[in-house]
Amino acid sequence: MAVELSYAKGSIQEAARELGVDPGRISKWRQRHKKTDQNLPLNSTLTDEQQQIRRLQRELREAQMERDILKKAVSIFSKTDGKYSDL
Repeated sequence: MAVELSYAKGSIQEAARELGVDPGRISKWRQRHKKTDQNLPLNSTLTDEQQQIRRLQRELREAQMERDILKKAVSIFSKTDGKYSDL
């Protein structure tokens, strides 16, 4: 998910800062992710069911990433400094 976030943000540094991890670690994960993707067969060689499974897995990863980002945002905004507690 960190790899996907780094691609979505367009910056390894920005994703690392948001997640609180070392940018070098995300770079290594991205390299490993590229190697894994190269070993997967092309969509044209997959059956309809396999293509649907890959699509659903991709959608699930995206939904999980969005959920995790929202959880992090909620935790950040719930750390109030008293300014908005009267609302």
